[in-house]
Amino acid sequence: MTDPVPYRRSHWETQPEYLYPPYKSTAKRAPMQALVVPPQTISEVTGPLFGHGDVRPDEGDLTVQHASMPLGERMIVTGRVLDEDGRPVRDALIEIWQANAAGRYRHATDTHDAPLDPNFTGCGRIISDAEGCYRFKTIKPGAYPWGNHHNAWRPAHVHLSVFGHGFVQRLVTQFYFPGDPLLDHDPMYMSVPDARARQRLIAEFDLENAEPGHALAYRFDIVLRGRDATPMERR
Repeated sequence: MTDPVPYRRSHWETQPEYLYPPYKSTAKRAPMQALVVPPQTISEVTGPLFGHGDVRPDEGDLTVQHASMPLGERMIVTGRVLDEDGRPVRDALIEIWQANAAGRYRHATDTHDAPLDPNFTGCGRIISDAEGCYRFKTIKPGAYPWGNHHNAWRPAHVHLSVFGHGFVQRLVTQFYFPGDPLLDHDPMYMSVPDARARQRLIAEFDLENAEPGHALAYRFDIVLRGRDATPMERR
């Protein structure tokens, strides 16, 4: 049995601060004192596993979960989960959740007056393969208003989380789409200080993996830490 991997700081300015005043709700959850990072133990990095054993192959296709095809632009999202040295991370549990094509979540707290789609739940999950690869088929989400500031709209985005081999190993992020004019006006996106790190939150258009006549494709690689780490939400 190997020793647990020691904690490493994220590279300077690649991750958002806990408190970012333009994103108002961070004031409600930002710590008031410096965090204390406890040492990892064997049990935290080796188990228990969370949800890995019961993922069905079709859970990565959000367009076949109901009686009919959901409304909206179909898209395929592919990518790889990588460590800081570019090595693939296999058997990672990847989850996505998102709004529908009209910009509404199927959730009781979403009061946006956009229509719900009875054929779209907006959640999926998959396990990365031996090369760290994952693949989802879904619907491109719409933008939606939120109450952060006057005339605030969230850019189209997909939430994504990665579970490692231990129960406490979970990272949460979200990815956006190229050319979205709302990005520069979005406090969540702009909370990442470094412009190059922000670019790593934008999926790449990927015509090679598109399905002709059916769905366009985007690629979003997830780097877990190091200089090129994907920015993650602070929880």
